Amino acid sequence: MSWFDLQGLIPQLILLLGATTLLLLGAWFRQPRPLLVGGVLTTLLAALAAGYLPPPAAEISSLFHSTPYARFFTIFWCLLGSCGLLASVRFVVEKRLPSGEFVGLVLFAVTGMTLLSASSSLIGLFLGLEAFTLAFYVLIAINRRCPFSAEAGLKYLLLGAVATGFLAFGIALVYAASGTFHLPEALQALTVDGSMRPWGLLGWGLILCAIGFKISLAPFHLWTPDVYQGTPAPVAALLATGSKGAVVAALVGMLIYAGPVWHDLAGLLWTLSALTMLVGALGALPQTNFKRLLAYSSVVHMGTVLVGLLTQSSAGLAATTFYILVYAVASLGCFTVITSFAGHSGELQEFADLRGLGRRYPLRCAVLALLLLSLAGLPATAGFIAKFAIFHAAIQAGLSGLAVLGILASLISFAFYLRVIMLLFMEEESSQLANRGSGCEHAVLAVCASVVVIIGLLPNPLLDLISRLLP
Repeated sequence: MSWFDLQGLIPQLILLLGATTLLLLGAWFRQPRPLLVGGVLTTLLAALAAGYLPPPAAEISSLFHSTPYARFFTIFWCLLGSCGLLASVRFVVEKRLPSGEFVGLVLFAVTGMTLLSASSSLIGLFLGLEAFTLAFYVLIAINRRCPFSAEAGLKYLLLGAVATGFLAFGIALVYAASGTFHLPEALQALTVDGSMRPWGLLGWGLILCAIGFKISLAPFHLWTPDVYQGTPAPVAALLATGSKGAVVAALVGMLIYAGPVWHDLAGLLWTLSALTMLVGALGALPQTNFKRLLAYSSVVHMGTVLVGLLTQSSAGLAATTFYILVYAVASLGCFTVITSFAGHSGELQEFADLRGLGRRYPLRCAVLALLLLSLAGLPATAGFIAKFAIFHAAIQAGLSGLAVLGILASLISFAFYLRVIMLLFMEEESSQLANRGSGCEHAVLAVCASVVVIIGLLPNPLLDLISRLLP
């Protein structure tokens, strides 16, 4: 790797250097707040470097892109990581968690997200994916006093190891069939007379199994409700947004070069998308735990994202990118609300604990209602624009049946989102006391609510920016 390659990786190097420094400082410096502030400043510095230090080349060692698209997601994941750290301040302090390790792991996870979004080879894809997955293995179970957290960490570890095996074996088969790890060349070499080589097709099938686990596609979604329920809310916010969004960003970058290869997998992906949307929507209806409901909600959204990827058009890929940004902001806000309500007795997850909270904490509950309605796709919110763009692109691409299933799943989702809102504002008050929240948590909620409203009313600037960023 040359000096010019290292220049292209300056944002990632800042994140890694900051993570290592804060990890070492945590061994001697026991005050958590300065370490958390250091983590936030590190992510912001990396975002500034990605925005203002243009790389000398468009690709780094044939592993990662350094295009405007890749740098845009580097900035976004850094900002998402900074919001996640801000939302974690009170959680880390009250639970007396090892702050150096916590901040370091979050920064390592953000680094993996940025690398995955920029991957231009199968090796880069593997390195980026495993970088943040390894960090989440520890982050999910970092609260050792909570047995649910340990159980969630074990489940994620076991199933994640299986998914890693599928991914490694799939990459090996694709390499055997194409003779290269570089994605544009591998995708071209796999095609013979307009169809994919058999070993290459099997390899991509195994890679899709691994990706299906990472982004919770049915039937690979069964880990999601249990892991979300046991994971601390600030960590779940990053797990539900950054880890899935980075995979989708990598898929968008990959499909730009896919050409006819994608046609051989279209039938399988159509089935996965339809099954994922319906299973997620129907699975969320009987839930009585808010975090499990958000888990099934994420399954629905990942199925919708797959609709945009199936269009294989520039409009569909732009809509998919827009959708994942909006989903990440809204989901981050929902988990931050859970974090802000959590006290010494734990998080308020059960529906019985949410009854009447809107009367005592109207502002935070109003923000939660806004974010849930955006996830459902209510007009005048960012979620409506995102879903409209996806389904419009699907209809234009001849996927009308899949678009109808997606609209049906969105209508079903209104039922379970509105159920939570009714519990907050229309039921009798619960005897459970909620925390007043901290200034950092309120700041994150203000940012999320503002973004949802502004993008819902003025979506064109972001849509135009995404269209220009896509190669």
